[in-house]
Amino acid sequence: MTAHALHGDQESTALYDVPGPNALRRHFLYGIVSTVVILGLLAWILYLLFDTHQFTAAKWRPFVYEGIQELLLKGLGNTLRAFVYASVLSLVLGAVLATGRLSVHRPVRWAATLCVEFFRAMPVLVMIFFIFVALKVQPLPALVAGLTLYNGSVLAEVFRTGINSVERGQREAAYALGMRKTQVMTFVLAPQAVRAMLPAIISQLVVALKDTSLGFLITYEEFLHAGKLIASNLDYDLPFIPVVMVISPIYIGMCMLLSWFATWVARRERRSPKTKAVEVAPAEPGTVLPGR
Repeated sequence: MTAHALHGDQESTALYDVPGPNALRRHFLYGIVSTVVILGLLAWILYLLFDTHQFTAAKWRPFVYEGIQELLLKGLGNTLRAFVYASVLSLVLGAVLATGRLSVHRPVRWAATLCVEFFRAMPVLVMIFFIFVALKVQPLPALVAGLTLYNGSVLAEVFRTGINSVERGQREAAYALGMRKTQVMTFVLAPQAVRAMLPAIISQLVVALKDTSLGFLITYEEFLHAGKLIASNLDYDLPFIPVVMVISPIYIGMCMLLSWFATWVARRERRSPKTKAVEVAPAEPGTVLPGR
């Protein structure tokens, strides 16, 4: 066994004691009890659903109609459209505000800090309602604007923290080479900060995706709004629970997909080497200097 392997084994077990026979039996017992509790809870929920007649054909019949399917697909498309707009604009706004917070000019830094702290503290729903009601903006722009202001201010702090996490020596070395501040930020600090920022950025985009559901409160015809129209229809016996059982997995699936992507990016960044081996040409006799 090599020294590297021994070192790796020491690192993996330094803060972890291998469980003994008694501990293994306890862990096995805890696992059985937890499984029984979870299965019992699921069985109780299913009993309540059957007892309240949530699986009757009348409540599930709407989903076989082509018009209902088109309504849901249209709502899903509107949700994704609002998410794409809000994501792109949030990234742009976050970059602008982060640049302002890192500025050497005090008025610019104060103004950017005020914007970030104000929009981070303001509830998203309040901003959306204010833009929609007070400013009389259409539902889609109002929803996108509210999501952009909130998520952009949060991403600004993510960007600023990522830039500041780069070692100070990197910045000083770049300035010593005669690079301007814009060049230092673009070619030295930002590329190194991406490794630390990317998972947090994608996680914040998950929040933006979930918050698009607030659009139904301002009559934006997104996915949740389409589900509400179906659930409140008396002709279909008010299929509220079936609508929830159809819409929720789709929302959860989209959020899990983004979360999985963030995890995959973080794992890939951790595995990727910081430096790559390059072939070096063998040394050859150089030109004799004058005077030698």
